[in-house]
Amino acid sequence: MVLFSLVASHSSLDLETVARLSAGAAEVGADVVAGDNDVVGMVTLATCNRFELYAQARTAEDIESARSSIVAAVSARTGLSERQVSNALATRQGPAVPRHLFAVSTGLESAVVGEREIAGQVRRALSSAQEAGVSTPALVRLFQAASKTAKDVGAQTALGRRGMSIVSVALDLAAELQDAPSLAGRTAVLFGTGAYAGAAMAQLAQRGCTDIRVYSASGRAETFVASRGGTALGDDSLPAALAAAHLLLGCSGMDRQVAAADIAPLRGAGSPQLTVIDLALTHDFAPDIAELPGVDLLTLETVRQAAPAEQSATLVEAATLVADAATTFEQAQNARSLDHAIVALRRHTMAVLDDEIAKIRQQHGCTAATAEVEFAMRRMVKQLLHVPTVRAKELAASGDAESYLAALDALYGLKLEPAALGAAAEASLRGGAGDAGGSKLGGAAGGRRSGSQRLA
Repeated sequence: MVLFSLVASHSSLDLETVARLSAGAAEVGADVVAGDNDVVGMVTLATCNRFELYAQARTAEDIESARSSIVAAVSARTGLSERQVSNALATRQGPAVPRHLFAVSTGLESAVVGEREIAGQVRRALSSAQEAGVSTPALVRLFQAASKTAKDVGAQTALGRRGMSIVSVALDLAAELQDAPSLAGRTAVLFGTGAYAGAAMAQLAQRGCTDIRVYSASGRAETFVASRGGTALGDDSLPAALAAAHLLLGCSGMDRQVAAADIAPLRGAGSPQLTVIDLALTHDFAPDIAELPGVDLLTLETVRQAAPAEQSATLVEAATLVADAATTFEQAQNARSLDHAIVALRRHTMAVLDDEIAKIRQQHGCTAATAEVEFAMRRMVKQLLHVPTVRAKELAASGDAESYLAALDALYGLKLEPAALGAAAEASLRGGAGDAGGSKLGGAAGGRRSGSQRLA
């Protein structure tokens, strides 16, 4: 198992570039994993301010070619050149992969540090990959560990206790611009019906906004409001809603932006002050809206700059938990790197044992004495394998798998690849230990399963 990630976020790129990379994000994983390349599986994490791809390559030597395949797929989906995509995506390998994802899942890497929404987005990214059949057991473990880390940080530190998020900070700014302690009595028009729109809907309700109207260019507004409240808008009713609105929230990333020319004819001298919040990565509103009288425009960049900072002590505590969790995960993954060797040694030893037992049965038949000898021999072999198994785990955890593999070669003639965990060895971890062996075995270790076997 060799995990690596390609990362583009608000911390290193402008949001316009991140938005362009995210175009077609949902299809990239299927494009890559289905292709003839070295990418075994992939999880795509695309949010309002980041585009990150977590992938599994067959071996460490395959990472560069696997990266090239992913870059080509992103280029094909976005229309950006492969050079642009490659320059925009920073590559992380080894311990840096879990360390970054765990920091992301806890909100440490968010534009609003400590935001809560990102933990759910990480969970949904994994679920989407599993539903599409492009995840692997290794990626599942990585993302499940990230979710656990987010829970631990939330339970053990004050990070996120204030419940800040991009939506909450944006609505705080909107209330200030509206010169009101809350949003009670205001009319809001929400564009979008996704998870982010759901979070915005909940925040509006918490702040006393009861007149919430929802527009979806894809026609999903009726379904959205059925479980959340609010009023669904269609193309015919949207203009009147825009004319009466105090607040517009964009969470959809529509193909067509709402521009000043769409708003100006609808709002006369008696129209209420309008605050426009554009939280869509690809922008629901054109910048020229800000030029209209009585209209304020807030963007993701505005929200990021206005977000209050967390206390330094809280950040240190959270960062320490993230670092410890990443170290634990890496040690656990190292420990798995010799599972195929353990399986191979057991298969080799048991094959020798079975041959000897077969000879005894041939000479003495299936008598009670033969059964007692077989029982004693199997118990002895199990005891003999205990120490080599423990030592394999210890050496793997310390990063010295090579020594163990060299010993197996010298003592038993088992020639094993010091490669990443293969699909068959992954299968052994899910209950088929006696039937695994994704490495190339010599001597009596015998056959192996196809390394191309995919696990969902």
